[in-house]
Amino acid sequence: MTSPAATDRLTHAAGVFACVTRWVLLLLPMAFIVGSSVAFFLWSLDAVTHFRWNHPGIVWFLPLAGIVIALLYRHIGGSSDAGNNLIIDEIHQPGGGVPRRMAPMVLGGTLLTHLFGGSAGREGTAVQMGGAIASGVAKMLRLSDADRRTLLTCGVACGFAAVFGTPLAGTVFALEVISVGRVRYDALLPALAAAVLGDYFCAAWGIHHTHYHVAPPPEGYRLSLDPLIHMAWLIPASICFGGAAWLFSECSHRLAALWKRLIPVYWLRPVAGAAVVLGAMMLLGTRDYLGLGVYTADGTGTSLVNAFDENASIDWFGWLWKLLLTAVTVSSGFKGGEVTPLFFIGATLGHSFARMAGLPVDLFAALGFVAVFAGATNTPLACIIMAVELFGADWLPFFGPACVIAFLVSGKSGIYLSQRVGSMAPSLEGIPLRKLRGE
Repeated sequence: MTSPAATDRLTHAAGVFACVTRWVLLLLPMAFIVGSSVAFFLWSLDAVTHFRWNHPGIVWFLPLAGIVIALLYRHIGGSSDAGNNLIIDEIHQPGGGVPRRMAPMVLGGTLLTHLFGGSAGREGTAVQMGGAIASGVAKMLRLSDADRRTLLTCGVACGFAAVFGTPLAGTVFALEVISVGRVRYDALLPALAAAVLGDYFCAAWGIHHTHYHVAPPPEGYRLSLDPLIHMAWLIPASICFGGAAWLFSECSHRLAALWKRLIPVYWLRPVAGAAVVLGAMMLLGTRDYLGLGVYTADGTGTSLVNAFDENASIDWFGWLWKLLLTAVTVSSGFKGGEVTPLFFIGATLGHSFARMAGLPVDLFAALGFVAVFAGATNTPLACIIMAVELFGADWLPFFGPACVIAFLVSGKSGIYLSQRVGSMAPSLEGIPLRKLRGE
């Protein structure tokens, strides 16, 4: 005869098994679609970038591309124009849902932006595709609000992990980005599964992610004075990284408001933004700040990859030019994302700081890479984990403080205004950053 305690354990085990099985059946097809979509996006992004390099005159059609994007989003996109902020809002308070057309809209808009030379990123596209596909699955299966929130979180984790090849960082980013100072552990397991699966399916299509080389500490490093010297320089460098994150966020938001105030005709805003980008290209005498910025056409000059090379010819103010041109591009209506430009800004700023102070260039480029991202997205934990996934754990004692300091310095600013204030400020808990800014 089975005891009541044993019966309870069996019932609990059966419930857990049923729950896990249900989520596996939900996540497998979603992760396959998201991972495959991100793989197609990355392949397409590489193709349009090379096309632009081989046909340099195409950048002069950037204003026309801006008009096309603006018209498409106005007449077809609907609420898709809210981008990542719409997904964050839906996770907090499920309402109208994320429209399924967001995925093809942001894919097409981002490819047009990069084809004609707009300075933008790629994470926004992957996250929005993941959110739109997850929302479509949730609607089709008529999931409850709680399950819909979890599935949307999984979509974000899946898209982020697939586009950067960082499943652990993608998991924590999806849990951490929702609220500043609070992590949603209730969705941890399904988000982790979605991130791992999304990364796997993306890689299965033959997609390779960029590798960045950071030399490990030399032998005897820990017993020398170098760790103390580097840690002493880490503090002012991290303050600079946090300041750059704040500056980028503020420029993006203030420019968006400025375009609306000065240019009432919505489709002329990207035209004005394109004019600024092309004018800056001519004044600076380089195209290094157009497009994604991971590489340049000839492999030389200022780029994200070159920022890790102490012998590369990096403009001392390259981080500032990329910051301003990306803020102009995304605020005027072009599509893409901000994270890869944030990597560029942080890595080139770290490169310049290291050259000025006589520090290891690759180390401080890596610190800036993750710290500026942490400050602009209010996700220090995800960025610490990303640093380990991308650069290894040798320099973890430096990655942690850099991300936390930059996060604290950036204050209540951030690129996602739908983020809610979490437990770090109890009196403001649950208030969106947008409301704190009076918007």
